[in-house]
Amino acid sequence: MAGNCIFEFKLTGMFTVKAQNNDYLVEKSEDSISVNGIHLNWDLQWISPTKVHFLHENKSIEAELVSFEKETKTLQIRFGNKISTLILKDRHDLLLEKLGMNLSSSNSLKEIKAPMPGLILDLKVKPGDEVKKGDVVLILEAMKMENSIKSAGDGIVKAVKVNLNQSVEKNQVLIQF
Repeated sequence: MAGNCIFEFKLTGMFTVKAQNNDYLVEKSEDSISVNGIHLNWDLQWISPTKVHFLHENKSIEAELVSFEKETKTLQIRFGNKISTLILKDRHDLLLEKLGMNLSSSNSLKEIKAPMPGLILDLKVKPGDEVKKGDVVLILEAMKMENSIKSAGDGIVKAVKVNLNQSVEKNQVLIQF
């Protein structure tokens, strides 16, 4: 049944799992799983395509997949009466994030960073403004060209960290949400 299971992790190799604001480094091969360098010795039994029962250190635990959003690799899993949200990132996601090219479609913003060094020519928002995905938030001059910096998601501006005519460096935080 495990081969047909929706809940089964198709990821192999190294990836991260974010759960309750904690990041875990997971290494998975065909027959073993390690979390943060510790090998997990679980006895798994699939109950249905979305439910698994496992024994770990003489504890019996049942987990059920509640929802899965493929685009953001976000799972909601029920352990007993508690639902936990897990966000998976494989090596490709981590590399894109490291390069500042996070393609997550999440509409929740935390900050906008400068994509390149340049000069702030115009600020289109101020603290308290509501911003929608695609709205122009500022104009950045770089290499004698004006670049419209757009919001990658929805949010309310908490702070504008730059001023008009200020020079900025690549990856400098411009706006916080």
